[in-house]
Amino acid sequence: MKGIVSSAVVASALFFTGCGDNKGDSKEAKASGETSKQTYTLKFSHVVSANTPKGKAADYFEKRLEELTNGQIDVQVYPSSQLYNDNSVLKALKLDSVQMAAPSFSKFGKIVPQLALFDLPFLFKDIDHLHRVQDGEVGTALKDMVTDKGYKALSFWDNHFKQFSSSVKPILLPEDAAGQKFRIMSSKVLEAQFHAVGGNPQMMPFSEVYSALQQGVIDAAENPISNIYTKKFHEVQKYLTISNHGYLGYLVVMSEKFWNSLSPELQANVEQAIKEATEKEREYAEDLNTEQFNLIKEYAKETGKLEIFTLTQEQRDAWKNAVSKIYPDFYDKDVIGEDLIKKTLATE
Repeated sequence: MKGIVSSAVVASALFFTGCGDNKGDSKEAKASGETSKQTYTLKFSHVVSANTPKGKAADYFEKRLEELTNGQIDVQVYPSSQLYNDNSVLKALKLDSVQMAAPSFSKFGKIVPQLALFDLPFLFKDIDHLHRVQDGEVGTALKDMVTDKGYKALSFWDNHFKQFSSSVKPILLPEDAAGQKFRIMSSKVLEAQFHAVGGNPQMMPFSEVYSALQQGVIDAAENPISNIYTKKFHEVQKYLTISNHGYLGYLVVMSEKFWNSLSPELQANVEQAIKEATEKEREYAEDLNTEQFNLIKEYAKETGKLEIFTLTQEQRDAWKNAVSKIYPDFYDKDVIGEDLIKKTLATE
């Protein structure tokens, strides 16, 4: 009987010795000089379709990170809110239910209000100046603020600059905005922007903007070309001004728990992949902006229902003089911060 029990114990021990997981190395693997590496699944959730700049950049990131890690990190991209929308994804990141996302800046409003820096009107000279700010000291400071809140902030991705549109009159000088009802997102900066020039800002869900413009509930709006074209706002407005006065973008963030689970080598792979994906995303966004603006110009030429203007340097200067007076209202470091605003203006 004792011999039977001893045999059972030995057999059991041999069985469990052979049942390793993929985190360890078997004796045979070590003897042959091979090692098995832990693999990771990275779920990247975003809210737009796969053929948008953000969507294409996410797919590029997937391809590059899998290449750089030799498949050690399996990236799975979920577009079009298949997993989460932007209102719920930040909580999901905290829980590590999803490992990456790219919400718009406005979704971080209660967490890091300093990202409202990008709402300040006429703060950026052009897209190159904007990218130098994002890639420099100011961008690093903003990402650090987000990281301090329990996320890993990786990179800024473009939507693009906003443009003015109106059904009342062309918006070329600050006084042209006086009395017009502008749809805005929920933003203290945007409220102040239009109050500074006598406009009447109206907070309104994006889904209601087309019908509100069509019915005259509001007179005007500010949107990037992609929003104007895809939502057909140009068909219910008479005037479009290429003003490039404000910016809409996204912040790519990762689950802090997931980031901390990676080795320094894998973290370096993530940073390399996101750097390359950011370069691609900016190209995609610029190309799409140009393509859709050309389609709007074709519509204007064919129908005669839309006039398009571009601000001259003198008109831009007049606007900046009028609206920059609101900058000090946001010097408090708990709002945006004087240091961030002045360093942005000083960025060469």
